[in-house]
Amino acid sequence: MSNPSDRVYSPSHEWHLVKGDSLTLGITQFAVDQLTDITYVEMKKPGFKFKPGDIIGEVESVKTTSDIYAFVAGEISEVNKALADDPGLLNRDPLGAGWLIKAKVTDASGLAQCTDAATYDAQHP
Repeated sequence: MSNPSDRVYSPSHEWHLVKGDSLTLGITQFAVDQLTDITYVEMKKPGFKFKPGDIIGEVESVKTTSDIYAFVAGEISEVNKALADDPGLLNRDPLGAGWLIKAKVTDASGLAQCTDAATYDAQHP
């Protein structure tokens, strides 16, 4: 499966879709496949300020718990509330309706550590 080319992909398997100073962040299909059945998602609340490398939440599955990292600096403006009632949405649509947070970006320089879709796909077939 090819990942969308409109975003960048982190070494820890988060995707970052930045448009101007707005960020939508989620996890990749590769991450979902590694986690298998996702049972719980908990993200920091709106208003939480973060910098590149900060943990902004966690995703639990039947196998393990995985921290979620941001590769930009910013402030969470919205958390995907649909995941609280249906964490399996992340299994079904991690690159779309299963997004984790939206945020206002204050510094995007950390995205230099991320790769484009073609590079990520080649590293994680």
